[in-house]
Amino acid sequence: MPIAQKVSAAKILVIDDEPQITDVVEAFLANAGHQVFVDNVAAEGLKRAKTIKPDVILLDIMMPGTDGYNVCNELKNDPATANIPVVFLTGKDRNDDMGRSFKVGGDMFIKKPFSCERLLEIINIILMSTGKR
Repeated sequence: MPIAQKVSAAKILVIDDEPQITDVVEAFLANAGHQVFVDNVAAEGLKRAKTIKPDVILLDIMMPGTDGYNVCNELKNDPATANIPVVFLTGKDRNDDMGRSFKVGGDMFIKKPFSCERLLEIINIILMSTGKR
């Protein structure tokens, strides 16, 4: 059975300022059986992460206000959220952006556009590696 089919419910927080992306990701992951929360404003997503303590956070880098790097850095410096895996979803493709993602505590870097099936595979791998599934 492919990894994409081994699905069990997880709490997933998507923080991205592009509703057309969050709507698609939310619908796909919810259809796969996950509980999905969406915030289109970085500061609101950060607050929600501290409240719901999701199993995985999908985080855009380029957002108005504070960027994904700052959000991830704040999450990783808070003991309550430090162990939540963060997957950066970004239109940026430069190696220094990828390196910076990992330096601030990101667990994975996925280039937009991406397939929802591949995203689900990555989420499942992360959940299995953290013992959440």
